[in-house]
Amino acid sequence: MSPVGLNALLAGLPGAADPDLLVGFATRDDAAVYRVSERRALVLTADIITPPVDDPRVFGRIAAANALSDVYAMGGEPRVCLDLVCFPTRKLGPEVLDGIVAGALEAIGEAGAVLAGGHSIEDEEPKFGLAVVGFVDPEAVWTNAGARPGDALVLTKPIGSGVLFNANLRRKVSPAAFAECLAGVTALNRAAAGVLRGFEVHAVTDVTGFGLAGHALQMAEASDVTLTFELDALPLYPEAIAMYERGVTTGANAGNRQRVEPHVRWARQPPPRRREIWLDPQTSGGLLAALPAAEADAAVAALRAAGVAAATRIGSVAEHDGRHRLVLG
Repeated sequence: MSPVGLNALLAGLPGAADPDLLVGFATRDDAAVYRVSERRALVLTADIITPPVDDPRVFGRIAAANALSDVYAMGGEPRVCLDLVCFPTRKLGPEVLDGIVAGALEAIGEAGAVLAGGHSIEDEEPKFGLAVVGFVDPEAVWTNAGARPGDALVLTKPIGSGVLFNANLRRKVSPAAFAECLAGVTALNRAAAGVLRGFEVHAVTDVTGFGLAGHALQMAEASDVTLTFELDALPLYPEAIAMYERGVTTGANAGNRQRVEPHVRWARQPPPRRREIWLDPQTSGGLLAALPAAEADAAVAALRAAGVAAATRIGSVAEHDGRHRLVLG
């Protein structure tokens, strides 16, 4: 579903009255959070994707990392997973599904969680994902709604995986560049979340199908602020820009552009193809965090020291200018 269609659907749903539902769908956040005691809340999410690669094991790991990321984006730790499987048993053998689940189990185990079961249906196209339950202290929940004027913006993974997946299908991306992309999307956001918990984080979201642009807009709207990004500072997967310059794109860019464009001011005009990169839909993307500007450089250094090599300070937060939610410089 496009961002525009999803927003219309959510806007028409009745609000929840339960005071223990700490985070619902009102701010389009990454997961729901439900308080079960004074010191514990559940983080609940579900995510399912189509295969971005042919290798079943890699597909399973990417899908699991993508779903687990929602829990990390709320400040939580994943604990229990259920797999969500759509599979064409008449077209693909059981070894393919075995490989997908094996790859997912690698990521789930690395997260310190368990796979407790799941559900499968017959489908013409394979799809795989997880429903995930995690735990978080109710006083330490991260949301996308807390960014404050004066904050800096830090991103923990490169962007550009969407166009690279499509370029790989068309055999246009180099093996080295695609291998670097796979290393990024199969990595969990566990280390990044662990480091960020040591800082005064005000807002977090993970960057997935709506692209950096769409998820940044959700943060800006939920926080009632304007976010400014330095386009040249964005960490990019190798060859992602080159693929756009060669005419490769994704099916999501147009929908992401439709949602975001009315809220954007371009401080300068980059080449049209370069503008596409921040609309690029991510799978298992990084965390976008807003935290005090005085802490941003130390946070980036700590993230890189923990192995989150692409962590970069990419922008800042200001009071809403009354018209634009996003400014690109």
